[in-house]
Amino acid sequence: MSPGNSPGPVPPPPRRAGVLCRTRPTDLVFIVDSSRSVRPHEFEKVKVFLTQVIESLDVGPNATRVGVVNYASAVKHEFPLKAHRSKASLLQAVRRLEPLSTGTMTGLAIQFAISRAFSEVEGARPLSPALSKVAIVVTDGRPQDDVKDVSARAREAGIELFAIGVGRVDKTTLRRIASEPLAEHVDYVESYSVIEKLAKKFQEAFCAVSDLCATGDHDCEQICLSSPGSYKCACKEGFTLNSDGKTCNACSAGSGSSATDLVFLIDGSKSVRPENFELVKKFINQIVDSLDVSEQNAQVGLVQYSSSVRQEFPLGRFTSKRDIKAAVKKMTYMEKGTMTGTALNYLIDNTFAISSGARPGAQKVGIVFTDGRSQDYISDAAKKAKDLGFKMFAVGVGNAVEDELREIASDPVAEHYFYTADFKTINQIGKKLQKKICVEEDPCACDSVVKFRTKVEDLLQALTRKLDAVTKRLAVLENKVI
Repeated sequence: MSPGNSPGPVPPPPRRAGVLCRTRPTDLVFIVDSSRSVRPHEFEKVKVFLTQVIESLDVGPNATRVGVVNYASAVKHEFPLKAHRSKASLLQAVRRLEPLSTGTMTGLAIQFAISRAFSEVEGARPLSPALSKVAIVVTDGRPQDDVKDVSARAREAGIELFAIGVGRVDKTTLRRIASEPLAEHVDYVESYSVIEKLAKKFQEAFCAVSDLCATGDHDCEQICLSSPGSYKCACKEGFTLNSDGKTCNACSAGSGSSATDLVFLIDGSKSVRPENFELVKKFINQIVDSLDVSEQNAQVGLVQYSSSVRQEFPLGRFTSKRDIKAAVKKMTYMEKGTMTGTALNYLIDNTFAISSGARPGAQKVGIVFTDGRSQDYISDAAKKAKDLGFKMFAVGVGNAVEDELREIASDPVAEHYFYTADFKTINQIGKKLQKKICVEEDPCACDSVVKFRTKVEDLLQALTRKLDAVTKRLAVLENKVI
């Protein structure tokens, strides 16, 4: 876990315009680990996460009721489901939460939720098809008691269990706690500093009728349009929606060249960890799969950096996807530090040089992948890369600093930087990148020719009609003269 300063008061998150979500009636209980392994500044991050989820809910006696159970070696019922009837008083109560800082009795806390927090005397409503009962368990360690049996009893009682793990949590414990399907009910983040990234998932999960576009872009490349309970993708002026219903196609007068020099700049620092580095290699090969690799079209280079920079292979060394992917799989993990600025300078001075295999006139694309804050200065190198016309994408995971990602990314920044809290979800970023870096011959050329021909034909037909009219008029005048 990262060190931090003593926490100050937690500011309320910015309010979003409009009501994001109308929830079906729900009894929601947060079960929050505040054992000694959760430092005070990390507990503040948990409170921000709780606040952001609550902000999106339709809170009220007949809508969503919220309670909080705080636990360590003992369990503290911070406030029951019946305590707060308004969102404002609920958020104030969350800000007053304090960590207990002893052991980790997760099973005891879940049992308390079954017997007390979800009891009618504490404000829970009778179970019915129209009512949801949900518990969100947040923990960062291995429990000192059993969770398997008590979690099974909670699920049998009609409670839907979500398990959020942080840092060195025992992931088997998360799976034992959570409801099925596990893929939807288990979440993991590297540290408390990024736990608030999960708020969007729960904002959307609780919505019955919602502004779905307010809680995520749903892979819409440009515009997400909400309608009651659903959404659709749209495109900006000058673009058309592709048949996948999500991506957009631009009609512009391009050079028609499909030559692209693409270089991956990969963070191999020790914070990445060996198992995640294997996921990064799969991410690279996912992108490679979408390219038309050849001497005329796409060339790929690979650079790994940590405290130093190592060129794994230059542009043009391999002319087939198979050879590139084989070389990526053989790449070994460097570990050590995170010198992103040094790596960017290497990209500018060496990797995209003609002597290193780059081609004059080919589009230059750089994909920078990092999981943490750079230990050196990046601003000058990031600006120079873009000034030279390089198309720069920035991909961050875990503890990556989003301000740094935005500084690296080309304009428009929102379309060139990506972030995810979990290495396991980088394949979703890979799918978006596949669409953005694919360079084809001008996709609108044929459409443009057809439109031009049609316009010319229409003008000729109009001119012919006018000539016919003039001829008839002249004939009438001649008859009158005779």
